[in-house]
Amino acid sequence: MEEGAAQRTDTTAFKECLALSWKNPYVLRLAFSAGIGGLLFGYDTGVISGALLYIRDDFKDVDRNTVLQESIVSMAVTGAIIGAAIGGWLNDKFGRKSAILIADFLFFVGAVIKASAMNSALLIVGRVFVGLGVGMASMTAPLYISEASPAKIRGALVSTNGFLITGGQFLSYLINLAFTKAPGTWRWMLGVAGLPALLQFILMILLPESPRWLYRKGRQEEAKTILRKIYSAEQVEVEIQALKESVDKEIEENKVSENINLFKLCQTKTVRRGLIAGVGLQIFQQFVGINTVMYYSPTIIQLAGIASNRTALLLSLVTAGLNAFGSIVSIYFIDRTGRKKLLIISLCGVVISLGFLSAVFHGATSTSPAVSMAETSHFAANFTCPAYHDAASASSWDCTRCLKASPSCGFCASPQNKLLPGACLLSNDTIKNACHDQDSLWYTRGCPSKYGWLALLGLALYILFFSPGMGTVPWIVNSEIYPLRLRGVCGGIAATANWISNLIVAQSFLSLTHAIGTSRTFLVFGVISVVALLFVLICVPETKGLPIEEIEKILERRGLHMMFWKRRANEKNGGENDTNKEGEGDV
Repeated sequence: MEEGAAQRTDTTAFKECLALSWKNPYVLRLAFSAGIGGLLFGYDTGVISGALLYIRDDFKDVDRNTVLQESIVSMAVTGAIIGAAIGGWLNDKFGRKSAILIADFLFFVGAVIKASAMNSALLIVGRVFVGLGVGMASMTAPLYISEASPAKIRGALVSTNGFLITGGQFLSYLINLAFTKAPGTWRWMLGVAGLPALLQFILMILLPESPRWLYRKGRQEEAKTILRKIYSAEQVEVEIQALKESVDKEIEENKVSENINLFKLCQTKTVRRGLIAGVGLQIFQQFVGINTVMYYSPTIIQLAGIASNRTALLLSLVTAGLNAFGSIVSIYFIDRTGRKKLLIISLCGVVISLGFLSAVFHGATSTSPAVSMAETSHFAANFTCPAYHDAASASSWDCTRCLKASPSCGFCASPQNKLLPGACLLSNDTIKNACHDQDSLWYTRGCPSKYGWLALLGLALYILFFSPGMGTVPWIVNSEIYPLRLRGVCGGIAATANWISNLIVAQSFLSLTHAIGTSRTFLVFGVISVVALLFVLICVPETKGLPIEEIEKILERRGLHMMFWKRRANEKNGGENDTNKEGEGDV
């Protein structure tokens, strides 16, 4: 695809980003203060994975109802859909800063409601409030950072928001572990999120509005004052002139630019191309399965044969930590390697990892321990799972069949070896304790398996590949790719698409694993990842190192550039236009 007059960006971009800590700390202050929204985003999406294990223990209606468990997880996503849609309008009408402040208020209210919830209904209400904040923050924080960052290090600075999202998820697992033995367990886990929301609210009151939004609203002097704090003396006038030209062109094109609808957006070639690339990336980011890992990571580990809640949480720290590490890798490579190449490398690794996970869970299911009548008879007659007791083919049952037969069934492993035949029993606290009294492990969500460590390895590989590319690049591209006057609206559309996709995945994952098995579920995600790879090759432009005002020109004259690994002639010649060498392509 046509890359336009790209600035040269290499390893010096990362070094310059680090140098800001003493050369221009003001830019880093803007980026990290806005990035707390990413921290909250990550914490509130990650904390539920561990809290859900203990919510099941306190609320029996949740423990026995898969759909209710999915609803507790996905209601935050439902709120995020609404928050992202409203956030686009708020961003353009009242500014990026105001949208972040409103998101913080919603985060705080949601945290208080969840921490004090006396039933699952109130818990869901609190999750909706938090979701509204997450939706607004998810599209506003990268937008604010992008518009307040020098072009050469914009990718690295926006990647800090991605790092704070994954850092928030890692922090949520640490908090989950810290409160596993505290009275109220999950209430502390969910309520702690109110503190960073309060901190960001205070910090954002002291920070300015986005300079590009101010300029677009006719407040040029305020915008220039902020830009002079961001750019060096020799760069600031060039930036102001480019911004002026961009705004003047937009006003000429559309005198009534506030009266925007989706039909009008799609009529404009550059906006249509931008929306296809941006919305498509956000949808595929979810459909390759990332939030099944982040929302249900402890549950997936239990499905692989780890019985203990605490052990599952501890092992989930590995995936959360790798997710945060991958974001650091992205900060280093995003302005060196480029957005598109990073996406392609990421998706290739994701396809391999999902194929590996599918094979591991297939092996685990194929070697599930048998159910033994002798082991089952060691317990009282009324302890036996009714579905097993009444089955005509009980002799052929294994652990997987036992757990799938009914939500009220559990598997007590053999005390000699967890892989030997065990007992299929009713699932309640009394029988669970009776199983433990025999020095046996109790399973309700997954079966004993010798492949458990391979599942953890597969999850680790998946996160290592996903996080640096598909984890951060879609948000960066969506903060860069739209014209200034439409950036809030288009960003809101893309974020809304992300959260709708997120909702579909979060609400269906447990039901899908129950219906077709964990192995086939990961296989489905793998096939979708292949489609995502083809989409990136065809539809996503490279925006590395370009001033925001130049990106619209790229979309206007864009031709297909399938050989993404080769530098374009315009880069070699310092930005000379080579569109005559390639045919124009429209999407």
